[in-house]
Amino acid sequence: MTDQILRAMTKDGFVKAAAIRSTALVERARTIHDTTPTATAALGRVLTAASMLGNMQKCENGSVTLQVKGGGPLGTVLAVSDAEGNVRGYVDNPHISLLEKYAGKLDVGAAVGTQGTLTVIRDLQMKEPYVGSVALVSGEIGDDVTAYLMQSEQTPSACGLGVLVDTDCSVKVAGGYLLQLLPGAPDTVIDRLEAGIRKAGAVTAMLDGGMTLPQMLQAVTDGMELEFFEPTPVSYRCYCTRQRVESTLISLGREELGQIVDEGKEIQIQCQFCDADYRFTPADVAALLKKLDE
Repeated sequence: MTDQILRAMTKDGFVKAAAIRSTALVERARTIHDTTPTATAALGRVLTAASMLGNMQKCENGSVTLQVKGGGPLGTVLAVSDAEGNVRGYVDNPHISLLEKYAGKLDVGAAVGTQGTLTVIRDLQMKEPYVGSVALVSGEIGDDVTAYLMQSEQTPSACGLGVLVDTDCSVKVAGGYLLQLLPGAPDTVIDRLEAGIRKAGAVTAMLDGGMTLPQMLQAVTDGMELEFFEPTPVSYRCYCTRQRVESTLISLGREELGQIVDEGKEIQIQCQFCDADYRFTPADVAALLKKLDE
C-alpha cells in the first residue's frame, strides 16, 4: 500500500487533522541505515512526524527539520521533510542493542533519552529559518512533538506515532496522526478529542488491525464530522546529486583539495541520508581545483 498523508478539518472549524501511513518510507530508511529494531522505531517516528509537519506548511519550497538529541545511546536522530511530506533522515548510532520496556514493546524513550532537546527548523524561504527548541518530555517523540507545538508555537495539539517492527526486523506498519486545535475551540471539543484518543489506542494497533487513514482520524476525533482533503503520496526521498557533492568539495578550499590530488587516491563520499556513493579520482578533484581559478 502506498504511503500517504490525509488531511482533514472538522466541519465546525475547530480542529485540523492529519494522518499518515509511513510503512514503506520507514522500511526504506531501515534498509539504507541498517537499523536495529529500536533504532528503526525511533527514526521511523521522527520521519513520520517530520512528514506530517512538512506537509502542513504553506510554503511551496519550504522544509521542516526535526532534530532530537536526548542523550541516549541512539545519539542524534534527524529528519528533513519537503513541503509535500517526502522525508529523509538518519540516526547517529543505528546498531544499538535491543531495548524493550517488556517483551515485544520497544523502549524508544530509553534509546532516545530525555536529557536533551527537540529542535524544529522551519525553512520558509525567507532570509533566516525559524528555529524553535524545547526540552524533551519523554523521548517517545509523539509526546515531545506535542509539547513543542504547545510551548514553541502556542498550538494545542496531540501527536500519535507508531512503528511496528516484525519478527524479521522489517517494518510491518508505521504511521501517525496530528490533531491541532484552532482558535475558539471550546472545552467540549478538547474533552471529546481526549476521549477519542484514549478509546482509539495505539497507532500501530489501528494500522495493523486494518484501519484506513479516514477511519483512524474518525477514531481519534471521537466521530466528529470531518471534511477530508485529497491525500498526498509521500516517500523517503533524498535530493543529493553529484553536483551538490562537488559544491561541498569545492567549499573545502584550494589547500585541502590540493592535498587530495597530491595523495593520488580516489576518494569516496557517501550521502548520510541515502545509500548513494560518489567517487572522485585525483583527476576529478584536479578539475574542481580548476573551477576555483575560473
